[in-house]
Amino acid sequence: MIEALQFEFMQHALLAGLLVSFAAGIIGSLIVVNRMVFLAGGIAHTSYGGIGLAVYFGLPIFLGASLFAVGAALLIAGLTLKKRHRMDTFIGLIWAVGMAIGVIFVDLTPGYNVDLMSYLFGSILAVSSEDLYFMSALLVLILMVITFWYRDILAVSYDSEYAGLRDVNVRFFYTLILILSALTVVIAIKVVGLILVIAMLTIPVYIAEKLSSSLFSMMFLSGAIATLFTLVGLWFSYTYNLTSGASIIIVSAVSLGTFLLFHKEK
Repeated sequence: MIEALQFEFMQHALLAGLLVSFAAGIIGSLIVVNRMVFLAGGIAHTSYGGIGLAVYFGLPIFLGASLFAVGAALLIAGLTLKKRHRMDTFIGLIWAVGMAIGVIFVDLTPGYNVDLMSYLFGSILAVSSEDLYFMSALLVLILMVITFWYRDILAVSYDSEYAGLRDVNVRFFYTLILILSALTVVIAIKVVGLILVIAMLTIPVYIAEKLSSSLFSMMFLSGAIATLFTLVGLWFSYTYNLTSGASIIIVSAVSLGTFLLFHKEK
């Protein structure tokens, strides 16, 4: 695979994989500890509405998907802050409506023949310089948020009622987690697609959770593990001429199975 790095698209793919993997590891940890795994799939599919709108109005795909995903995250935050036990109901509804909106606007776009496979299973080999700027900015934003507000996010994630008693702004941090999750899902779609995004956000986190003693170590170990899976998946994809996103997830799943086989619970 070394010789392939002479090509710009492979350099972009490798860098995108690294950026998205670390972002997914950190945010995936927050998704898991907040019990929002279904949220990742919901936002991923809801963001297809933004893809459809971007196609129809001639906007950048990332912009349309990001705005739609953030809008969905804000809506979910407003609906579920006091009723987290009903989150699956609201996410299921928004999931279906978002997908429907996207399909309708793609259908209404004259002369546009959309490649659904690139959104369903990712298109990491088609990452542009603008995409890399967006991914880099998001990772920097995530690192800044975690650095400055780690204790508050930790409190809200594990015991929001106690956090509220300690005068932590639960609404703000809960909404912030959802917005960062939405944006991370959008960039992960570029790597593994709508269908596989949940696996990318949860498999490395599951392994890291078993090996970590704190949320902080879990987040960064998840990022390292996700990066390893992405690199091996890209090599596998290049060597055997397979879809990159699917290859990354297969590598992740096989690694998880191997980990479960040899890891003993304490």
